[in-house]
Amino acid sequence: MTTLNKDMTLCISLSARPSNNGTRFHNFLYEALDLNWIYKAFAPTDLGQAIAGVRGLGIRGCAISMPYKEEVIALVDRMDDSATAIDSVNTIVNDGGVLTAYNTDYSAIAQLIERNALDPSSTVLLRGSGGMAKATAAAFRDAGFAQVTVVARNEEAGRGLADLYGFAWAADAEGRTADILVNVTPIGMAGGAEEHSLSFDEPAVAAASVVFDVVALPAETPLVRAGRAAGKTVITGAEVATLQALEQFVLYTGIRPSADQVRAAEEHMRAGA
Repeated sequence: MTTLNKDMTLCISLSARPSNNGTRFHNFLYEALDLNWIYKAFAPTDLGQAIAGVRGLGIRGCAISMPYKEEVIALVDRMDDSATAIDSVNTIVNDGGVLTAYNTDYSAIAQLIERNALDPSSTVLLRGSGGMAKATAAAFRDAGFAQVTVVARNEEAGRGLADLYGFAWAADAEGRTADILVNVTPIGMAGGAEEHSLSFDEPAVAAASVVFDVVALPAETPLVRAGRAAGKTVITGAEVATLQALEQFVLYTGIRPSADQVRAAEEHMRAGA
């Protein structure tokens, strides 16, 4: 890695539970492309102060993770269409003190739906109602899925998300099955109170054909492990992390790495997960 120096361009991520995924992915590509840049993850104690720091310190890019994807909207200057369409932000680009918000989660989910040839006639249980759930619901809706049930304990948020896309809502997933299970909650995330829990019960996993966990840390969540053990098609949060981080990298640097460079960065990222 390039020796730290005063001319380095800094990019950061803000999350309640930071991982090394983005740090390893971005820094690997900075080195591969000989860029005088560095990337660092943070867990802010005050989001407003953190965003003020992005502006005041000239930090070029800022990734936004749970639970700040909606709260940060009030703190930026401009909203790109990708963020406005779903009222959720996962990327901020700083151009001379002007902060523009984007969302690259949507495109990542949409690409994975297409790559895995998911059938739009399938039934879907989508667990979650936050900013990432909005991006996921929008991607499924735009891919032609209509038989989707949003599962969320918070009725106001859950119904609101379901109504926004013409989906159904349920308070819990117990006793429910679907062709495709999608977890967009912190259940199964490393470091959390529910890191060893399944976001869907074993009968639901057994009945599904596809298991999709957006949680990226660990790469093998309890749901992913259960899906693999049951022989299901599995889509992981690590795949989401790679695709959305790539688009962030392009927004920050203006450079699109080669497919080989992206593959190498993904392997490097996963090696440290």
